[in-house]
Amino acid sequence: MAPFLSTLMTRESLLSSRSISDEFKSQWLHPGDVFSVLLILGGEIIARALAQLAGSGLTPVTFSFGWVAYSVTALVSAVGENKLMPPDPDCKCKVINGRNGFTRDNSSWILGRMMRDFDQWSHPATKEKVQSLLDEKWTELKRSRPLAKRPTRAGLIATIYEPSKTQRLGVAQRDFVYWSGIFTMAVQLGIAAIPCGLFDDWGILLITVCGNILALATGYLPQWKKEKWACRTQAKGTYILTRGNGSQHVIIIVGNGHGLNLEDLAAGQTNIEASTNALTRLTLLVLALLWVLLLITASGVKDHTWYLLAVGGIGIIQNVFVAGGSRRPENFGIPLDFVEVLGRTKVMDTLLEMEKKYSGMGRALLEEFFPRKLHPEDLSKWEAIDQSAAQAREDGMTNTS
Repeated sequence: MAPFLSTLMTRESLLSSRSISDEFKSQWLHPGDVFSVLLILGGEIIARALAQLAGSGLTPVTFSFGWVAYSVTALVSAVGENKLMPPDPDCKCKVINGRNGFTRDNSSWILGRMMRDFDQWSHPATKEKVQSLLDEKWTELKRSRPLAKRPTRAGLIATIYEPSKTQRLGVAQRDFVYWSGIFTMAVQLGIAAIPCGLFDDWGILLITVCGNILALATGYLPQWKKEKWACRTQAKGTYILTRGNGSQHVIIIVGNGHGLNLEDLAAGQTNIEASTNALTRLTLLVLALLWVLLLITASGVKDHTWYLLAVGGIGIIQNVFVAGGSRRPENFGIPLDFVEVLGRTKVMDTLLEMEKKYSGMGRALLEEFFPRKLHPEDLSKWEAIDQSAAQAREDGMTNTS
């Protein structure tokens, strides 16, 4: 009896193993349920990709995994927080008024991205100044320590820009990051058309087309433009962008009557004028329902599902590229023209140089970089600059009279 039971158990184990193997094989040949699961993951990537590209008409953030989750999150954000843009910038910085020194913590997503990507889009003269200061600082260090390594940071560098007088404000210029979406959509449609041509299976092509239409509709909402550039225009004020005490760079945008009011822009989520309206909320509700219906439809696809996974996989790669891609200010609708760059190996010397050339700029940063009491030697330098400025004003008034 025992050998019989042993043989029976062995046969059952073999049948069970074959059944599991068949299930694995079937799943890998036709992974239908996987796509519907992936559609509800990765909504944060979609949000950042839309924040990068939305606001200037057609927004090519492609159909991919995560759109269903994002559509629900966007609806909740529009109803609960009255906003579509990400609530916080992914790079903290400060905006300082160059006239009165008032400092505001930045809440604007695009200003945060400009600060984050400054090393990429900064003018060649700024990059040269960085290397020059590092070499100069290295030479100073080697005088006391011959074996000192080359420093990675030195002093403070101020790059001065002014708003462009020839390019439009609040209109993002299109770059490779933008056009990558158009190219990816074309590739997605090409892949989705393969099962339609080979097997007369048009379901995957239909899902791909509908997904991209819904994605484009979401990015086309006027609310994006309202939030991204929620500020006054033709600003004459001068604004300073910096990551704060200890940073290598400050960006100074000298007002000329053609720029954006960056203090307004930095207010970000506190700007009530940029709140979503009833039409936007209703549109997002309809879009969320359509995304859920698309999810239900996609879960019914049983054949040739690898093509659908390929479409979603290519889309998420493009979304990740867009979400993290470096862009220039004009690609965010803030076109700037380079003026000059200032920098010394000591922060105080840089601020003094700024104050001499741009009255008020150096003093506006003084409290940020030197919050404590200044040394008597530094105080005397600032007093000398103030006296020179006062004398220049008196001479100007005398000549006028």
